[in-house]
Amino acid sequence: MALSERRWLTSTTITLIYMGFPTDPALAQVQLPTIVVTAPSPILSGQSPGEIAGLPNGILPLVDDVFAPVTVIPGPEILSSPAATLGDVMFSKPGITSSTFAPGASRPVIRGLDNYRVRIQENGIGSHDLSELGEDHGVPIDPLSADQIEVIRGPATLRYGSQAIGGVVSVTNNRIPTTRIENGFSARFKGAATTVDDGRESSGALEAGGRNFAMHVDAFDRRAFDYEIPGGQKQANSWVNSKGHAIGGSFVFEQGFIGASVSRNLSMYGIPGAEAEGGTRIDLDQTKFNAKGEFRPDSGAISAVRFWFGATRYQHDEQALVDGVHQILSTFKNRQQEGRVELQHAPIAGWNGAVGFQYGNQRLSTEGEAEEFLLPAQAKNAAVYLFEEYNINSDLRFQAAGRIERTTVDGTAGLFPSDFLPVAPGDEPFLDPRNRRFLPGSASAGFIQQLPWGIVASLTGQYVERAPAAAELFAKGVHEATGTFEIGNPNLDKEKAMSVEFGLRRREGPLRFDATAYYTKYKGFIFKQFTGNSCGEEFDSCVAGDGEELLQVAYAQRDATFKGVEVATQLDLLPVAGGMFGIDGQYDIVDARFSDGSYVPRIPPQRLGGGLFWRHENWFARVNLLHAYAQDRIAQNETPTGGYDLLNAEISYTQKLKPSDFGAREMVWGIAGRNLLDDDIRNHVSFRKDEVLQPGRNYRFFATLRF
Repeated sequence: MALSERRWLTSTTITLIYMGFPTDPALAQVQLPTIVVTAPSPILSGQSPGEIAGLPNGILPLVDDVFAPVTVIPGPEILSSPAATLGDVMFSKPGITSSTFAPGASRPVIRGLDNYRVRIQENGIGSHDLSELGEDHGVPIDPLSADQIEVIRGPATLRYGSQAIGGVVSVTNNRIPTTRIENGFSARFKGAATTVDDGRESSGALEAGGRNFAMHVDAFDRRAFDYEIPGGQKQANSWVNSKGHAIGGSFVFEQGFIGASVSRNLSMYGIPGAEAEGGTRIDLDQTKFNAKGEFRPDSGAISAVRFWFGATRYQHDEQALVDGVHQILSTFKNRQQEGRVELQHAPIAGWNGAVGFQYGNQRLSTEGEAEEFLLPAQAKNAAVYLFEEYNINSDLRFQAAGRIERTTVDGTAGLFPSDFLPVAPGDEPFLDPRNRRFLPGSASAGFIQQLPWGIVASLTGQYVERAPAAAELFAKGVHEATGTFEIGNPNLDKEKAMSVEFGLRRREGPLRFDATAYYTKYKGFIFKQFTGNSCGEEFDSCVAGDGEELLQVAYAQRDATFKGVEVATQLDLLPVAGGMFGIDGQYDIVDARFSDGSYVPRIPPQRLGGGLFWRHENWFARVNLLHAYAQDRIAQNETPTGGYDLLNAEISYTQKLKPSDFGAREMVWGIAGRNLLDDDIRNHVSFRKDEVLQPGRNYRFFATLRF
């Protein structure tokens, strides 16, 4: 061994010992179960399509062979979460929070980025809702229907489009079976109850098949009343009722599968805060058709062909009390189609890669009081992308990706004065039909290096362009549920981001961690800011200051820099009572500023957390405290937010049953507590943080039975 290598080994060993890393070789043999991630890359690593590995509760879900961080939330963790939305399931994950606008509407926020920069998808197809259009709009994918949730950042987002510049939240389930059903039949039933809102939820899934056919049926129901806030009072109008069902089937053969599904999601929920007195609520209805398939030839230049297709009819009504009766004030509609085809080529001179083609079409409109908020608009995009990987040696891998797309957005713009105030009574914006065309181009490159002790280092760089969305260009009027008067900017240019990211990950042994640092520079960052004005129902009512009921917000564009750090770690300390006792920790921070040094609005606070866990073959117990620091790095017309302490705990038991016991194979039951300190929690990201407190102390009782 060379002297330099000995010095490096010695210094590294000293560092690891200082960190509390056990250097006993026997302990270093501990290895975590495999996690199959379905979304990061079109270049698969020999996994069966759609395979999702079971992951015991309490294991830090890390993925070490991708070029950017992937946060995995497995089924057991979803089951123990009291969240009614995808965003709230991920509220406490490093680098991720949620908008928490309402219990039925809470969208993920990744590294301070939300809405049009975060794509939400189910089984490879976008959610096709209008949640990015307004924080009060729900995502019609319920956690009860999810088997696994993945959050992907970095170069892998190029697979899905420039609208995923901030990240991709990918939900997977077996609504379109990709393999034959084991033993020809399986079933799963889940149920839970929560104390903070007298909530009840249940779901069931049945799968059956024979020969080459596989079928799937599932349904869920969720009902919760107004939740309690610290002190025992109720947060008015914070109830939620949701239900949904789906049916799907596939033809499965040795070289692949082809299948389709139809699902429907119905959700009605209240809007807490200033609109609670008027009983404002949203009634959401979505029907979606999905299809996907894969064919793997035995030989030839193409090793796999995959496709995805989705078509959706979505509508929600915004209702309020009028003379004591709920009436529809505004209606939002979305008709959307999306298709994607990927061709993975056979290895060529050591290169493995895939080329993909994507097309999308969206028609959206508003009616009622919000009719002029977004007059009928249409967005189309067509794209081609390429991923290539090359193994430089056994320990070093290189990946490059590129994407180019053509986007057209048609709509009607409103032309407003520069101060967004009327010149005279009766003054209304001039309506101007517009057709905007964009040609976003993106590219990325990255390296993965295997290091000693199972540590993996990654370094990636990317350049991404994003076309502005229809609402960012053409919004112009009242959005009653959010209590805002929104003004788009029809002259917005493409948003451009240049970023570099460095990560260290380790998923084997007693010490496991995932640490990432990133730096992103935006040219023409698009954001929604408070103007300091307020408005009534029409533009000519707008005044400077707080004289009217609606806050005026306007889309703008400025250069900005985002930088941050995300860390998750877990350390097994010692065996206790037949199980493993250990500690875990997490940390994240986002610093986002415009080029003049001022702060970007609604950026999550710095957070630090840690806890204890005990993991047994049957039992899992954990207690964790997450501290969010006060957020006083605020934008103009934004208010500071105090810090909070979120104490959570959980205990669960998993029992394997004999096949003869009524056919059941496994039973899981447990109790989880959230916000056990009953602390006042205000989420700085939320537009309603000054009006709405997050739920107080809550206990959740949950159970699952598998056949």
